[in-house]
Amino acid sequence: MATLHIKTVQSLDAPELELYLTLRRVDEHERAGVLVATNAKVLQRLLASRFPVVSALLTPAWLEQLEEKLRARPEEICVYVAERPLLETITGYKMHQGALAVARIPPQPTFEMLMEASPRPLLLAAVEGIASAENLGAVVRSCAAFGVHFVIVGETCGSPFQRRAVSGSMGTIFEQPVVQVENLVEKLAALRRQGVRCLAAHPRPGAKKLAEVDLRRDCCLVFGAEGPGLTESVLAACDDTVEIPMPSHMNSLNVAAASAVFLYEATRQRAGGASIS
Repeated sequence: MATLHIKTVQSLDAPELELYLTLRRVDEHERAGVLVATNAKVLQRLLASRFPVVSALLTPAWLEQLEEKLRARPEEICVYVAERPLLETITGYKMHQGALAVARIPPQPTFEMLMEASPRPLLLAAVEGIASAENLGAVVRSCAAFGVHFVIVGETCGSPFQRRAVSGSMGTIFEQPVVQVENLVEKLAALRRQGVRCLAAHPRPGAKKLAEVDLRRDCCLVFGAEGPGLTESVLAACDDTVEIPMPSHMNSLNVAAASAVFLYEATRQRAGGASIS
């Protein structure tokens, strides 16, 4: 069981609380190798995960609710307790509601390790150019919901461990395997060499309709940001282009919504629902 060092704080000026006061400085957190969980649901998923918890900043009410789970952790944890009016001064109080924690990001498995460990048939997702941390987190959440073996985060995306991405994933980032890569095109080529079909989720003339594509065998669904979509180099690295049928006045969905539709169709087919082709 964890040793808790519980300290009541009357001010947020202490150096050890700095990470809680710099929630907008995502680059600093990434360089330090830490993430910040900023609501109770995310925090509870964190406490059930393998991510080492460094500290928590809680109201007395949240400490009462979470103390048992905090004590069940294997590491020593500093718990700072402050009254609600003090925590209301921290950015985003409506979101965190006085329950925050800092955790270390453990070493992540490599692409090769995940390929070796994942059972067949593979269901993978890859993302390119998603600058919105909230959208990236929502895609991770959909991947966790629909059983994606791992998510490949391309070099033009932000970190899936940014605060807003962690919140957007509702803490599923602690459970869903992800790998950040330096060259997405190369990784797609590696997948194809291993027999994994790479399918670009990208509306354009000649794209296949989603329900007409067989998603029951090894495949990687590749998503880009709404608007620009996928780059030509990534499209060229894929086997096929697939789109969701929509009325003519609509030509795209937000990437979080689109990924959920694609992944639902994949799991539907794998559960016994046939594709048209």
